[in-house]
Amino acid sequence: GGMAKRGKSAEAATSTAPPPSPSPAIKRKAKPRLEIEGYPVEGISIGGHETCVIFPTLSLAFDIGRCPQRAVAQDFLFISHAHLDHIGGLPMYVATRGLYRLRPPTIFVPKYLRELVERLFDVHRAMDQSELNHTLVPLDIGEEYELRRDLKVRAFKTYHTIPSQGYVIYSVKQKLKQDYLGLPGSEIKRLKLSGVEITNTVTTPEVAFTGDTMSDFILDPDNADVLKAKILVMESTFLDDSVSTEHAREYGHIHLFEFMFHDISRLRITLRSLKTEPFY
Repeated sequence: GGMAKRGKSAEAATSTAPPPSPSPAIKRKAKPRLEIEGYPVEGISIGGHETCVIFPTLSLAFDIGRCPQRAVAQDFLFISHAHLDHIGGLPMYVATRGLYRLRPPTIFVPKYLRELVERLFDVHRAMDQSELNHTLVPLDIGEEYELRRDLKVRAFKTYHTIPSQGYVIYSVKQKLKQDYLGLPGSEIKRLKLSGVEITNTVTTPEVAFTGDTMSDFILDPDNADVLKAKILVMESTFLDDSVSTEHAREYGHIHLFEFMFHDISRLRITLRSLKTEPFY
């Protein structure tokens, strides 16, 4: 498109461009094409080409593939690993947000990628002669980060051909302790002002995203919350017997057949064939 070769003059000419928005055809629809557990889900995932899964009501995207337009509007981006079909659109994501004068995004990467991603942006700044403003957060496996007062993320271990990790998004709510239920509002306010801890913090795993992984993540005891999440976005590159489970594992992926041997009956599986089209 027109942005690929823009210099400073082109940037000035296009700086008033409207922010990205759905096409009119999409806008007219009362509901998005995919909604799970009350969350609209958008994006694209085509094995070896691009993966980007978007939760617009949380303003976040998992992996950035080739930077689909709808990802640009999301404030938070989580990178699972450094294969190009998952990270290739990263500079474009930051550059396009800058073009539309959206606030600099917060980008989460596996800790070992920090310096490499910083160098990547240094190269693009030198080439593009723009600031490419963003906040980079290296997150190690098991580490947590508060996105908002009512939302946090934790990284978990996944098993791919290169170092990789998934992410669990938790809702965080303050719930009144049992002892204080039924008290009048004025009394609760008085207790709170006097320094009494009147609430418990309740965290609930809402969304988990694995990125590319073998099924080993299911058996990892540290990943219990991943399977408890209301929505588990999990790759399953191979779905039928045209490719063996052994072949899938050799390339660091999941074969759907493997789930017959795991006790995950609680999970309702929504299958999407994404070889040819996005699920916007």
